[in-house]
Amino acid sequence: MPRPLLYFLAALAASIGVSAISGQLDPYLLDVSMGVGIAIILAVSLNLVNGHTGQFSLGHAGFMAVGAYLSSTVTLFLGPALLGEEGGNALTQGLLFAAALAFGGACAAFAGLLIGLPSLRLKGDYLALVTLGFGEIIRVVFQNVEVLGGALGLIGMPAYTTFAWVYGGAALAVYTVACLVNSTYGRGFLATRDDEIAAEAVGLDTTRYKIVAFVTGAFFAGVAGGLFAHFKLAIDPRGFDFTRSIEIVVMVILGGMGRTAGVIGAAILLTLLPEILRPVAEYRMILYSLLLIVLMLVRPQGLFQWSKKGGQP
Repeated sequence: MPRPLLYFLAALAASIGVSAISGQLDPYLLDVSMGVGIAIILAVSLNLVNGHTGQFSLGHAGFMAVGAYLSSTVTLFLGPALLGEEGGNALTQGLLFAAALAFGGACAAFAGLLIGLPSLRLKGDYLALVTLGFGEIIRVVFQNVEVLGGALGLIGMPAYTTFAWVYGGAALAVYTVACLVNSTYGRGFLATRDDEIAAEAVGLDTTRYKIVAFVTGAFFAGVAGGLFAHFKLAIDPRGFDFTRSIEIVVMVILGGMGRTAGVIGAAILLTLLPEILRPVAEYRMILYSLLLIVLMLVRPQGLFQWSKKGGQP
């Protein structure tokens, strides 16, 4: 059995096992761990675009919003009709939730395609500005759609998100990115990142590779949004603003661009850090910002980036 598949199955089994005993765990620790898992999905999916393909997207929170809102429409509006007044059993609820996550992810991927086709012909700062603009457009659209709650957002989503769903999704995101990047086809992502002009000179369609990476990253951002919505049970457009996109970008940069293991570590660190600083709540965000500045100054190549000499960080 290929090693990546073995790791994926082991992670999936472990997440199901922990989920089975989650009722005995401390609710606060479970809440934080779920936030960590969702952050891992977001960071790993953005790393495919920013790290492995060498683009710079600032609109990841917009795709998360698409997945959160559209998966919620399935469970809120179609769920009662499909499951009946009794709400169905665990199997039917699981199938409904899987369909909702797939629908939200597919809609986010389609949004990524619509954004990627015109914008990914741009490079550098221009691409960052375009993706930032599209991310804000998505947020403002949801803010003005009254059927989806408008500025007040949506509430009352069923609590379908469990430890198994979150970490199963994280394992799937990591496995998919690893298979893409390490495949023959995926070498086109790395060639595009390392030297786009040289890649085009040898016949690679770099725009196609960028769009595939963008759509795949958007899909997993949408899945993360669906998990987030059915975990928090309430969402509003302010939760998917420019600041949220920046938080995800910082995870990718701090972990080391293109390093999946490093990005996972950075996602864990940056999700836990505000909780660790909670005892000094009045200074928490100041200390958090200072620590980020120090880390960026001390480790500009990424906190978990490994050098080529001796394999040392």
